[in-house]
Amino acid sequence: MVATPSPSQAEVILVGCGCPLRGMGWYHAVQMLGNECPSAKLCHIVEPWFLGPGATGPGGSEFAEFKSKAEADHQVGFYKSLADVPPVADGVKRLALISGRTMDNPRLLGESIAAGCTVIYLEKPGAPTVKELEVMKREAADANVKICMGYNKNVCKYVRNAREFAAANEGSHVTFVSNNTYENNASSLGECFERNAEGMLKNMAIHELALLASFYDVTVDNIESVVVDKDFSSMQTLPGPSGKEFTDFDKVKFTIKTKTGKAVSVQADRCGGDTSFAMVSDADGKEMFRHCMPDEEDEANVSVLEAKYPGAMPYFFSQDPDYITVKERVAKMCVTGEEALDIATIDIAIAALSVGEYLTPLMQKELSGTVASQ
Repeated sequence: MVATPSPSQAEVILVGCGCPLRGMGWYHAVQMLGNECPSAKLCHIVEPWFLGPGATGPGGSEFAEFKSKAEADHQVGFYKSLADVPPVADGVKRLALISGRTMDNPRLLGESIAAGCTVIYLEKPGAPTVKELEVMKREAADANVKICMGYNKNVCKYVRNAREFAAANEGSHVTFVSNNTYENNASSLGECFERNAEGMLKNMAIHELALLASFYDVTVDNIESVVVDKDFSSMQTLPGPSGKEFTDFDKVKFTIKTKTGKAVSVQADRCGGDTSFAMVSDADGKEMFRHCMPDEEDEANVSVLEAKYPGAMPYFFSQDPDYITVKERVAKMCVTGEEALDIATIDIAIAALSVGEYLTPLMQKELSGTVASQ
């Protein structure tokens, strides 16, 4: 017997579980199975790779163990495709959480609609291109299906606190800083550039662009100016593991001013460490406020989770509360129809990806005289 939701829960289909300890889908699953999202009941998992050709490869045995435990302990149904999931029962609100490869999302959205889902949660950036996102938006609207985006920084404590501090201090300026933990060498960055071939502004920094679209009216049409910090920013051409060369930014910093009078800055560094933060400065550029992620409260939770899931991806733990918040708000919206506060919509996804596509060649041109290769 497959798990069923209560009247106050959405019936969740997780599309794309991935490998335990490694896949974002897996972490979504363990949060829901741990009842950390009260409005979400994980009933079905669709995993084409590990229930197909990946079953005997790396991660296959770990997935099989997870599958057996989820079936036995939680009555979760497992399927190779969305078409195999049983029809939605009368009166049940069905939610698809799509956490697979970005390139598959346009197809999976259509299949989720066909499977009876009324709300679809898409991981960032939603699709490889703006054009595909626009087609997906129309397809969902035609079926009266809502799309929510997994831009979890929209609900992060450090973002909220910085925005509130800036709002209370007229003339202040916010800078969102995103860091990652790649080693600052050609091998590490080359692997990163190849694996994230869409580029930094459409991958690592897309969360910050979604913040700009959500809270600062930043769209391509509303950009008045972009000032690139050339002293900080860096672009390199490096060989990936395949031997093919890739050109991308290893770090960027820029300030956008809008035609509606707002200004905001973004800084992203692939080798900047494991702490991201939001900073508020005064009109002279002097720092007035900073809130980091993780903070002391987060670090205590991280320690608990590291012991619970040894070997899992570190970023799961630092962002754990925000993943819960986004899923809970989206699931509750699916059940009750109430607005999902601060959750990014498909329109925000389109705006963010559009800005990423706009900024990339602009910044490449700005930094073209400084590009390094190794």
